[in-house]
Parts: sequence; structure tokens; C-alpha cells
Amino acid sequence: MPARKKWTAHELLILLNMYHKMRFGQMHERNPAIVTLAKKLERTPGSVAMKLCNLASLDPALKLRGIKGLTGASKLDELMWEDFHAQLDVFVPASEEALRDLLKVRDDAEVEIEPKKGIHIVKAPPNGPTEVTANVQVRRGQEYFRNAVLNNFGGRCGITRLGVRELLIASHIMPWGTHTGDRLNVRNGLCLSRLHDAAFDRGLITFDDELRLVLSKRLKAELPQVCIEDNFMKHEGETLLLPEDAVLPDAVFLASHRTSIFVAS
Repeated sequence: MPARKKWTAHELLILLNMYHKMRFGQMHERNPAIVTLAKKLERTPGSVAMKLCNLASLDPALKLRGIKGLTGASKLDELMWEDFHAQLDVFVPASEEALRDLLKVRDDAEVEIEPKKGIHIVKAPPNGPTEVTANVQVRRGQEYFRNAVLNNFGGRCGITRLGVRELLIASHIMPWGTHTGDRLNVRNGLCLSRLHDAAFDRGLITFDDELRLVLSKRLKAELPQVCIEDNFMKHEGETLLLPEDAVLPDAVFLASHRTSIFVAS
């Protein structure tokens, strides 16, 4: 029997990127995204799925939900996990570039990961007329964060269940500009519709310790507008909707949003 092919640090960098764009229940050999990735890596879908489940055993966010991965993580797995999460601002863009190189993606395109549908290469949205093109490292980080957050929420708005991907935003709980260390942390993200993202960003809505939607008095003052009633009031007190195997938003981040951004009065 031939010796098993050892995983390299470069391959693990790509797998760590894919890991955070999938939920634990999607890490199986029949997943279209895993099948495509395995072919590019010249490995079997089963070996890729197993390695992803090995990485899951190192994930503290899954442990909080009582989810355990496979117990075969190697020393290199552990080292790559620690380095990746200790320096997200460095390793996330590098992992995104490594994935793009593997898939031979052009500079004017983006990689879209939809675990149930597979890996898609899509044309990058055009920049606005006054927007300064971000450097490559920032763009790659933004692409990663959007995929990871949307997929963690099952590709649906956590408030309304809207599932049109083009109308969804990967919202930062702690602002991008002031919390650089958590810019690319999946637990710092919420999947919201464009309308609810704007409301959250401006402190018109927030979530309590039980992840229930809280509306500001400022927003309620606009009642009885039908739009406010349909898009906000009907969801007040409802729990943020996430799949059972999703990682939860960080409670500390949400508490900070309530005290520093939410417009209580």
C-alpha cells in the first residue's frame, strides 16, 4: 500500500480558508465545493473532508456549541491553526490568494463559495465613481469575510430569512475602521439584508444577550409607517436565525455594540 500523501502548510492554508466558509455539517465528501477543491489539490474528496473535520476539533467556537471534530489533527494542523488565527490580517489575505491561484482566478473576478452549490467564479462588482480601489490585501480580506459570514448564516438574512445573495451584507458588529484585529473574525459578522445592515450600522437596531432583536426608540418613532412595521416591528424580540451548526456571534462584541453604537433613546 502506498504511503499517504502528507499535507503541506500551503495546502492547509487553503483548507483553513475553506473551513471558515463552511459549517461543520457541510464537511463531507459529497459536498460540491469539497469535490472541486479535492480535484484541484489532487486528493480525494474523502481526505479533504476528513482534514476539515480534523481542523474542526481545534475550533473553540464549535466547542461552545457542543460540536466536536475528528481527533486526528496533526502538529502541523495545530501550528497552522494557531498562526492563522493569531494573525488573521496576514493569513486571511494570503489564504485567499492561495485559493485563487489554485483555481486560476483572474484579477477581475471573485471566488464565491456556496457549500450546497459549489465553487463559482463571478465577475467582481464595479467600483463606484469616487471609490478608491483598495489594495489587494484588503480586497481579499473583504471577499473572505463576506463568504464566511454569509455561509455561516446559511446564505440568509438573520432577521428576515431573505436568501437573495446579492441583497445580503456581511455586517461587522465591531466597526471595521476601529477594530482592526477583528476585521476578519467570522464571529464579528452578521448576515443581514442591506436595509437591516444600514439600521444596525447606525445603531437603530441591536441584539440582546439572547440574540433577540431590539429596536431603538428612534426607529419606533417612525411608526405607523408600513415599511417600519413590516421590516422591523414584526421581528422585534425574535431570535437571530442561524443554522444549528453555525458559530455564534461573539457576545462581547454584541454587548459593545449595545453600549457604544445603539441609539437607546
